[in-house]
Amino acid sequence: MGNWWHRNIVEPEKLPLLLALAAFVVTFAVTRFVTRMIRAGRGPFHDISPGGRHVHHVVPGVLLMCLGGFGGLATTLHGFVAYSAAVAFGIGTGLVLDEFALLLYLHDVYWTSEGQKSVEVVVVTAALLMFMLAGFSPLGVNDIGGLERAGRGVALGVLIGNFLLALVALLKGKLRVAVFGLVLPFVALIGALRLARPTSPWAKRLYRHRPRLRARAERRARKHERRWGRLEHRLDDWLGGTPTNDRH
Repeated sequence: MGNWWHRNIVEPEKLPLLLALAAFVVTFAVTRFVTRMIRAGRGPFHDISPGGRHVHHVVPGVLLMCLGGFGGLATTLHGFVAYSAAVAFGIGTGLVLDEFALLLYLHDVYWTSEGQKSVEVVVVTAALLMFMLAGFSPLGVNDIGGLERAGRGVALGVLIGNFLLALVALLKGKLRVAVFGLVLPFVALIGALRLARPTSPWAKRLYRHRPRLRARAERRARKHERRWGRLEHRLDDWLGGTPTNDRH
């Protein structure tokens, strides 16, 4: 284990990325827990409102991102300062992306269905960071033989191909398929080959002059909604909190 850790994390200088990813995921989970407790009126938590103005947690998030980003640029990729900068950047990113919908709509939609876009962005970001962490493991490792180098090159090629398939699935409006497809190749392949959701960028661009294909996509979307829509909405509510404008 020690040798694996050194060769794949320490030697390729990926420890800051790992620390940033861990801080990002933990911060998002803790933030969602605290905001739910505030919403329910439980525990010692409360909004920060100096002078009657509510301070969203995106504000300290931006400050921490600046501190971590500039601090990381001012140091090497190793050492206590660099690792601290990575953690600060991860925490700041978690706070900012938890309120991504606020930045997108320019008003507070945290507990609405639009606010759940923040959760989607966080999930995609975490998946991409994990992809980067695993995907670049073939690189930056010294003193390896030809066979191991070839194996690492094949692994990197598979990961890049899988990422492209997941990207196609994302453009087709299949967010969950794209996320799971980053780690499960066949899931990404299926998502890339199947019809796009009618409201997706793929459909709007490529189905615009193909009415039959667009009609098929709409029929399939309605069928999918009848079969899986309630379960997907419950999953969204579990992750992001039940919207104030309850859809049920």
